[in-house]
Amino acid sequence: MSRDTVNAICRTFPGAEQSDPWGGGHDAWKVGGKMFACIGSKLPGVAIKTDSVETATMLIEMGVGRRAPYFHRSWINLPWEMPEDELRLRLADSYRIVRKGLTRKAQASLPLFD
Repeated sequence: MSRDTVNAICRTFPGAEQSDPWGGGHDAWKVGGKMFACIGSKLPGVAIKTDSVETATMLIEMGVGRRAPYFHRSWINLPWEMPEDELRLRLADSYRIVRKGLTRKAQASLPLFD
């Protein structure tokens, strides 16, 4: 996995937009103005949102990822070594979680995503 791989996957999600909100080389991916993935400028890997602190803790304990610094405890940092198919699944889950939290109007304005 690499920055390019993550960006290529995130680019396929309906309504996903990339920005560098803090400057310095971050790739923050948002849907409806809410972030679902972020690649830092220095720390390797990509931070993603999980559905809860408990899920994030379980994934960290299983060795899937590690605590994502500067983010809420429901976020984890996935390592660059993760297989691409698992990465795609985890990014899509994060996207779905954030998208589901948008207002009905914002959700309705986006193309369908299964």
